Amino acid sequence: MDVIKEKLKLLPDNPGVYIMLDQYSNVIYVGKARVLKNRVRQYFHNSPKPEKVTKMVENIADFNYIITSSEIDALALENNLIKKYKPKYNILLKDDKTYPYIKVDLREKFPNFYITRKIKKDGCKYFGPFMGGINCKDILDTLQLTFCVRLCHTAINSKPKRECLNYHIGRCLAPCAAKVTPEEYSVQVKKALDFLDGNLKEAEDLLKSKMFAAAENENFELALDYKNKLGMLSKLEAKRLPSLNKAIDADIIAYATNNLYSAVSILVTRKGIMQGGCSFALDEAHMSDGEALTSFISQYYLRHEPPAEIIVEDFCETELLQTYFKDKFDKNVEITVAKQGDKFKLLKMAQQNAAEYLEKSVDKIRHKDDMTVNACKRLQQLLGLKTYPRRMECYDISNISGVDKVGSMVVFIDGEADRNSYRRFKIKTVDGANDFASLQEVLTRRLDKLGTDEEDKFPKPDLIIIDGGKGQLSAVKEIFDGKNIEGIELVSIAKREEEVFTLNSNDSIKISHRDYSLKMLQRIRDEAHRFAITYFRNIHSKRNLSSVLSQIDGIGKVKRMALLEKFGNLDKIITASREELASCDGISMALAQKIKEYLENNI
Repeated sequence: MDVIKEKLKLLPDNPGVYIMLDQYSNVIYVGKARVLKNRVRQYFHNSPKPEKVTKMVENIADFNYIITSSEIDALALENNLIKKYKPKYNILLKDDKTYPYIKVDLREKFPNFYITRKIKKDGCKYFGPFMGGINCKDILDTLQLTFCVRLCHTAINSKPKRECLNYHIGRCLAPCAAKVTPEEYSVQVKKALDFLDGNLKEAEDLLKSKMFAAAENENFELALDYKNKLGMLSKLEAKRLPSLNKAIDADIIAYATNNLYSAVSILVTRKGIMQGGCSFALDEAHMSDGEALTSFISQYYLRHEPPAEIIVEDFCETELLQTYFKDKFDKNVEITVAKQGDKFKLLKMAQQNAAEYLEKSVDKIRHKDDMTVNACKRLQQLLGLKTYPRRMECYDISNISGVDKVGSMVVFIDGEADRNSYRRFKIKTVDGANDFASLQEVLTRRLDKLGTDEEDKFPKPDLIIIDGGKGQLSAVKEIFDGKNIEGIELVSIAKREEEVFTLNSNDSIKISHRDYSLKMLQRIRDEAHRFAITYFRNIHSKRNLSSVLSQIDGIGKVKRMALLEKFGNLDKIITASREELASCDGISMALAQKIKEYLENNI
């Protein structure tokens, strides 16, 4: 604490970001401040603080800070550091579910419409998110049925292609086959955009006329399809809020807390239609509700398209967020504090959802703590580890008879999977099925990253876990000894008896099967095995696919690669129709027929 007292005296009056560290120099919290001196000192005063903050302060052994030119820069830097360090007392939206959007690039001569879950600053137009029982695929299917716009990614150039089945059944105007001019196609695109903007009348009228025509022609299957699409439009219309302006695009965000745990609820309206909502349980240690809500919003919209308006409670840092959206997204987002009228009613609804979700989530959050952070602490005690195993890496090898050998590395932070840090390895130097040598190659390549420019992407782990017994552990220890690795603990877990082997004893450690620490070890071991098996199957399937296709006359390397890129594996090519095969670049209808016949006769 003497170090902290001295540092507190030197804190500046500038805005910036502060970083709290525990006794092992792990980052446990990152915060932003308008005035660093005032904010950081608050943590160490005897004044009342939220219970979660008090718990965090007990674990602070040191702190650092970074001065920024403004509070906006501090908020952006805070997000980057949270993403980098994943502190256990910050809001972490790594389990945030991304909802689908419909994307269209209007700069193209013949734009296509398709589903995406990633929002990019790429000049394209996005519609959504679609939630609350509205199926994005149904929306696209209705677009194609009604306006005949294309949904495929086929490249359109000066050389016309053969039209596909969708053209022949009246679902696409076939711009790829030069069956429509850019001007004619543009008219249909504008109608489709109008539909996505919430104007459903024309689509409804067209679908009704097509349904009646299909019924008159006794094409009852098609008529039923049109009827189902009309039902989906009715569902969309039912979600329209009549008291709201049709042009309104707003997310309504409410925050609830019991001073230990928190919850956030979001309701989404687009073009006056209530599209649903989602809620998040939070386990964080912010000094104020406004700070917590601001941090949540700034992180949430890194993965979601910001609406024209966000409706919040009065403790939210509205001016800061408005400036943040302008700087970060180059978008004017109005942050509205609702105090009356329809927007206030929507906010009350979100508040009720947040309070109810918090009440239901408290036991779930506590159980999660037992399965993660508390399990890590317990593992440290049981295995006699020198440091708390915050970053754990687990390795596994997969192959069949020494063919297509691969290795996997999965990463858990504070007992939770960090999937963005997973890595895969193709074994390059080992002949045959030698798991020990394969492990040594993988660990050599991994440990060579330490002390290099790549260490930011591959931070030093606290604990390395090997899937296997004493033999695998000894093989990896040879690599550790050869590289003089220090500060990283090494253990292995054997599947049959779930024994844990360490370097400190010749005897294994048997942990109770009911102990959360063993369950955590099993989770990371099983995840490493799953990840390795998945990678092996992908490589094996692609190699087999290439081998099979090379036997067909007329299929050279370029066409094999085109088929592989489009379909991914042999099973999908076998089940594909002739028209679907012919939609692949370089594949004519005759060649597609030849592929079908060969596969049917030989596979």
